[in-house]
Amino acid sequence: MVRIRLSRIGKRNHPVYRVVVTEHWRPVKGKSIEEVGTYDPVQSFVKLNGERIREWLQSGAKPSTTVHNLLVSEGVIEDEKVSITRQKASGSKEAV
Repeated sequence: MVRIRLSRIGKRNHPVYRVVVTEHWRPVKGKSIEEVGTYDPVQSFVKLNGERIREWLQSGAKPSTTVHNLLVSEGVIEDEKVSITRQKASGSKEAV
């Protein structure tokens, strides 16, 4: 399955991400099919190739939840944002 997700390229304490199209089983920093944008959360800079992203979505690519919310906020797709919550590990014990 093809995914659209973030790949970190920034320095320590200054994250910068590429928005990439890749196979779901590839490592996050591994080889990607295509780079379709960049995202800098520190400077609030987003640059997306909306046309290519829409083509990938029409051909069956699924965005990660963070990328989905980024696409919604930038107006590339019209949808509602998805809630991103961390799930507790099923085998972890709570501290009392």
